[in-house]
Amino acid sequence: MAETQDKYRAFTYEIAERIAPTWERRRADIEQVATPVREWMIRALAPQPGDTVLELAAGVGDTGFEAASRVGESGRLICSDLSPAMLAAARRRGEELALSNVDYRVIDAEKIELDSDSVDGVLCRFGYMLLADPAAAFAETRRVLRPGGRVALAVWGAVERNPFFTTAMMALVERGHLNPPEPGGPGPFSLANPDRLQALLEAAGFPDTRTEELSGSFAIPDIDEYVQTIADTAGPIGLSIQALSDADREAVTARCEAALAQYKTNGYEIPCVAVCASAS
Repeated sequence: MAETQDKYRAFTYEIAERIAPTWERRRADIEQVATPVREWMIRALAPQPGDTVLELAAGVGDTGFEAASRVGESGRLICSDLSPAMLAAARRRGEELALSNVDYRVIDAEKIELDSDSVDGVLCRFGYMLLADPAAAFAETRRVLRPGGRVALAVWGAVERNPFFTTAMMALVERGHLNPPEPGGPGPFSLANPDRLQALLEAAGFPDTRTEELSGSFAIPDIDEYVQTIADTAGPIGLSIQALSDADREAVTARCEAALAQYKTNGYEIPCVAVCASAS
């Protein structure tokens, strides 16, 4: 079990390092869809002037940067990611926003190198679900929070309600370019069940938890842009697309076009569902 988890951790680290440049270039596209999730998380966390907020698996950091503007110069944001490449992208974004109250740190969410009772709030958008041991990460989150502190997070909802991701994934699986996800294993949909998510939070020491589903959609002009967006942002699915030959990519694109025809208008409006949670 431990060896399997370690292999998965090494795999996800490599993916994050490799996909960071295209993820950074797609930041605005990602935020267009993720803005309602970010706003929900900030409302749930309710950071106050002077607070210290930790963002885990920050990616390019936009959720945490909004918290940084709320805590002010007397407060502090610790923007963290396990991937140095992702953290470098976040630093560039923070400099672009002229934020001066942000510390950037490489941090493993399963082994947070901070003192106990040292932060007032924790944010994690689409991160816990990708971890080998989310239960350990929730326990570490509880440990570093001060009494009365709160965590706000988001994960992707049920597989069947997120065709933006699953369409390309299944096209790759069908043609033998990607292994099917292991049932119950870590991945984008591992925490999609709100009951399981709530149970994990409660087991980590968060007696007061709540969850809410947020529906949205990805607006994509055409099928080629859909495939390229997935290639640029969707972790192992994206890297699999990047590695395709021209002929294989054409075949995968055709399969995606057929599967997504039901969402076609002038372009495509492809639905997605996130599960947001807060706990204290």
